[in-house]
Amino acid sequence: MKKSITIGKKYRPAMEITTQEKADAYFDECVRHTMRFGLSREEAEEQERINIAYFAGYYDQETRLRIERLFRCCHPVFGSATSEITPEQAFAMGISAGLEQRDGDE
Repeated sequence: MKKSITIGKKYRPAMEITTQEKADAYFDECVRHTMRFGLSREEAEEQERINIAYFAGYYDQETRLRIERLFRCCHPVFGSATSEITPEQAFAMGISAGLEQRDGDE
């Protein structure tokens, strides 16, 4: 994986994975890529689980459930895909998370 890569090019391939073996191999590749930016393995694993789950949030429920199972992750804002969220709820949760982030930076 190139050091400079778009989020789409990095995480879109993960959305197509259907086996644990391929998920584990791809996750390791993502972690090694992130470690190149100075993170420890533990930090990189945590970051990659967040990123993969976040990216999966743009996909359908079936994809989210598969990604959570294969990559042992859950969406950082929506939580587990086992509880379906309406578009309106997702929008409100995103606004709330953004406001919390902004308020925490001040």
